[in-house]
Amino acid sequence: MIGIEDNKSTQTIIHTIPPIFNENSKILILGSFPSVKSRETEFFYGHKQNRFWKVLATLLNEQIPENTDEKKQLLLTNGIALWDVIHSCTITGSSDSSIKNVVPNDIEPILQKADISQIFTNGATADKLYKKYIYPTTKISTIKLPSTSPANAAFTLDKLLREWSVILKYL
Repeated sequence: MIGIEDNKSTQTIIHTIPPIFNENSKILILGSFPSVKSRETEFFYGHKQNRFWKVLATLLNEQIPENTDEKKQLLLTNGIALWDVIHSCTITGSSDSSIKNVVPNDIEPILQKADISQIFTNGATADKLYKKYIYPTTKISTIKLPSTSPANAAFTLDKLLREWSVILKYL
């Protein structure tokens, strides 16, 4: 990740984690931008308190993946593509509310290779940014899911599981 910083400084950062997908991917889940911890680990949802991997594994009746290879395998085996809306931005730490100067990712290579039946956004910021920067090009509507971030304390794991279970209809 270019421009790793501490939690307090504001920097323009380029997203260097490649998308995870293959020709068997059926859905695409888009986050906003990697957290500081994800940028450090160089993979999606790297913060141990983020519930993304636990939610997916539980819904798919799989073991919770422990490392990057297991996480990639969980996604690809189950027809899930994963990326983020933002290619680069100015951000303070991991704060989605601080995001400015957005350059969106180009999701066309995913859409061309995989037969994506539905795009989901992980949280309100990802959904808002998708609608602003990517929807005008793709004209593909999203289903907004509640954020799996630990900052979304209003959603218990059980409530996240109920809301996220909609993805199963598309797999």
